[in-house]
Amino acid sequence: MMKTAITNVLVFDGSGEDPYKGEVLIEGNRIVEVARAPGKLHGAADKVIDGGGKFLMPGMTEAHTHFSWNDQPSLNAIQMMPPEEHILWCVGVAKRYLDMGWTSAIGAAAAKPRLDVVLRNAVESGQFPGPRYLAGSQEICTLGGLGDNTLPHLPFEELSFGSMVSGPEEMRQCARMFIKYGVDHLKINLSGEYIAGLSAEASPFSEEEIAMLVREAKRNGKRVAAHARSSDSVKQCVRHGIELVYHASFADEEALDMLEENKEKHFVAPGLAWLIRTNFNASEYGITPEIAEKMGYKRELEAATETLRKMHKRGIRVLPGGDYGFAWMPHGTNANDLQYLVDYVGMTAKEALLSATRLGGEIMMRPHELGQLKPGYLADLVLVDGNPLTNLGYLTEPSRIAMVMKDGVTYKTPSDPSPADASIHLPPRENPLADEGLKEAMAS
Repeated sequence: MMKTAITNVLVFDGSGEDPYKGEVLIEGNRIVEVARAPGKLHGAADKVIDGGGKFLMPGMTEAHTHFSWNDQPSLNAIQMMPPEEHILWCVGVAKRYLDMGWTSAIGAAAAKPRLDVVLRNAVESGQFPGPRYLAGSQEICTLGGLGDNTLPHLPFEELSFGSMVSGPEEMRQCARMFIKYGVDHLKINLSGEYIAGLSAEASPFSEEEIAMLVREAKRNGKRVAAHARSSDSVKQCVRHGIELVYHASFADEEALDMLEENKEKHFVAPGLAWLIRTNFNASEYGITPEIAEKMGYKRELEAATETLRKMHKRGIRVLPGGDYGFAWMPHGTNANDLQYLVDYVGMTAKEALLSATRLGGEIMMRPHELGQLKPGYLADLVLVDGNPLTNLGYLTEPSRIAMVMKDGVTYKTPSDPSPADASIHLPPRENPLADEGLKEAMAS
């Protein structure tokens, strides 16, 4: 098998150690040796890549994404995209993620029943480049809940954003349908969402409906993910063993206690980018900061900031994943989440990188071969022009992502053109923090 050596790099290995000067040897699709300077690799290489002193790190994992969200300003605009164009869109987005150093991703939900499955299969078969991808179902919602956007004069479920159920038996049928399609996990909307006109603190599903979904999922070896902004919905996740908890903005002390007691079972991907950019960066699309406040997003951001800081201090696993794919937060800008984890959750830059790398291997259910640069691990790595530990913003700049390797295959080199549409930076640092209510939340 082909052996490739990457020399003259600053190695961030994802173990928690500080970066060090070193070299990495790859054989086939796996790392076989990591040498720390002044030591040298013992194995011979067929090809040597001089890293030019750049920063070498594990490929990142996006824990909460929707490849089929098509950078539009509304749920309807996403859903109404014809399926033929929609799968082509997903293929293009997958390449965009890989080019920006995201070598793994969790599909939080698909806009149409099989989009995630078809994309995952195409990437795995080598038809198109993209991250390692775990495919989600369409959002499972209850009548009148988040995802039900049918109209009284057009009561056709095919036009709904989510897959609607009422009662345990309909839930069983829905779960079995998505399992038949081949999803890796099933997604349920356990709370509301302000932009859909529904309270984020509401919890519309019955315990019996949730229990049925989880039972069918576990019977078939599938995980469950939940849109869970409300405190009650977070508790439902813990009670029923729903592993992937999305948002958790309003989790109260009881919910935090429950998560902490079961922190080895759950991951939280809060979607901070959605809250921050909807509050401060959506005016062009009709959501000014004043409108966002009336909708409830300012209050939710304040609550989420306080809640997530407590989670981090309790050792609950919090990962990047921001619901990217709306007009004011397009795909490819996902690395902004890392700075958000520092500014709003209280992580250090190193902790933010570890949440995207080592914890990424854990959420992908491959902790012993993904998320770190160690012998025996899969060769998923990113070479960055600049040290992200001194400036996480480097990971938002396409031109600084000098090389991307996944499974031992190089998908991006320094000579490749950078996608201009992937470079949208953070809002001014003082803007989100200027609000006194947010300052108070962060101080607590």
